Amino acid sequence: MRIARLDSETDFEGWRGHARALLCDGVPPEGVTWQVGAAQDSLFAILDAPAPPRDPAYRPRVSKRFLADAKLALCHRDATRFDLLYRLIHRLQDTPDLLSNALDDDVIRLNAMIKAVSRDRHKMRAFVRFRAVKGVADTFVAWFEPEHRIVEENAPFFVRRFANMNWSILTPERSAHYNRAALHFGPGTSQAEAPDGDALEDLWRAYYGAIFNPARLKVKAMSAEMPKKYWKNLPEADLIAPLIADAQKAEAGMVAAAPTSPKHLADYAFAEPTLRPGDTLAALRREAAGCALCDHACHATQTVFGEGPLDARLMVVGEQPGDREDIEGRPFIGPAGALFEAALAEAGLSRDDLYLTNAVKHFRFTPKGKTRLHQSPKIGHIDQCRWWLKAERTLIKPRVTLAMGATAIRALAGRAIPVGEARDTGFDCFDGRAGLATLHPASILRQADETVAATMRETLVADLKRARMMAMQDQSLSGQNTPSPDRPHWNHALQPSS
Repeated sequence: MRIARLDSETDFEGWRGHARALLCDGVPPEGVTWQVGAAQDSLFAILDAPAPPRDPAYRPRVSKRFLADAKLALCHRDATRFDLLYRLIHRLQDTPDLLSNALDDDVIRLNAMIKAVSRDRHKMRAFVRFRAVKGVADTFVAWFEPEHRIVEENAPFFVRRFANMNWSILTPERSAHYNRAALHFGPGTSQAEAPDGDALEDLWRAYYGAIFNPARLKVKAMSAEMPKKYWKNLPEADLIAPLIADAQKAEAGMVAAAPTSPKHLADYAFAEPTLRPGDTLAALRREAAGCALCDHACHATQTVFGEGPLDARLMVVGEQPGDREDIEGRPFIGPAGALFEAALAEAGLSRDDLYLTNAVKHFRFTPKGKTRLHQSPKIGHIDQCRWWLKAERTLIKPRVTLAMGATAIRALAGRAIPVGEARDTGFDCFDGRAGLATLHPASILRQADETVAATMRETLVADLKRARMMAMQDQSLSGQNTPSPDRPHWNHALQPSS
């Protein structure tokens, strides 16, 4: 009988080393006894160290999938898990596709262990509640009681999630500690070592109670996702019973209440705004601040409305606000705005000369960590937001409109037109006024080739000069839509020279 001794209940590297040596020695599963900690007597201690392999050329075969499964299964509390895993790896040498046999008894047991540990790991991530330590700045402690030995396996997730915190997760058997630089583990402790509560828990209870929807209450599904054994350690647990008890009464109140009239796309995208006598741009801006026509308005910081004089002859329309614009509430003040203002100066214009707005008034983005990545608006967003653009144009009545980029062209023309085509030929806006087109400044910033970027910038300046001249002269676009030979065209810079 061979004794394989491991340093801890989750000593994966130790188990892997012993398994490799045992396979090389040809030891069958029934010839191994697995032991955690010190040997029980000196005789067994002598047998702890694996013997040198009999065949140095032999190399056990094992898949990465099995190693990943074995590491997870070792976190299970089943005392026979070491025997099961060695029996499986021993059988895998002759049956490499064993894990694909879902009817095999050993595979069934392995999958059950993995499922149980994975569920326990997920519940720990969902139900750990950190509390601030009184008198110690930026230090937080959480108490949790896992079913399996998942602390070491799960701790890296909390390091990634709370990298800027000093924290500890205490459990009865094992504890994890992180100091913003290094992660280390210690012995288990009692719940008395964890804080009882902190100032933020009242806010969390208020939030939890506010998002509770009695009309969608399903107690069995709720208990399946939040098992009652976790309730005693959750600050919101004392709200669950009264919320469930009052759910029927609250639901009846919701049914009895008058229905809210839905907002339909057709009511806004294709309707003409009916402005009241005396309506001003400021009043329209205040009304737009509460806009919720499209599905991404709730994610933005605020509505970013247009700005400029009511008697502006030139209106410039961009795509949508960016990150900076969303925070500060003004159009074109970010990196693209800085390039745009420089181009305005070269064209003999300033922001005071024009009315500047966007086709879509809310910032659409995808969160990535602390960064908000720009996402182009959908056609539905453009159509729904056209109501505000129509209202702006009803008040401003611009003589010339310059659309910057494909989204602005789509909003003004009501259909998709390539930027190059619209720039060369012009287009009719939805209100019958003529429109010009140019590049969006952001497309210049995204250009990696400096030569191409410089040519695109010259194009933007030339188009701004043309729009300024037409706004001053109050001339129609008839006969002036064909670009002059000396006017730079950004597409030319992308084509190989003959």
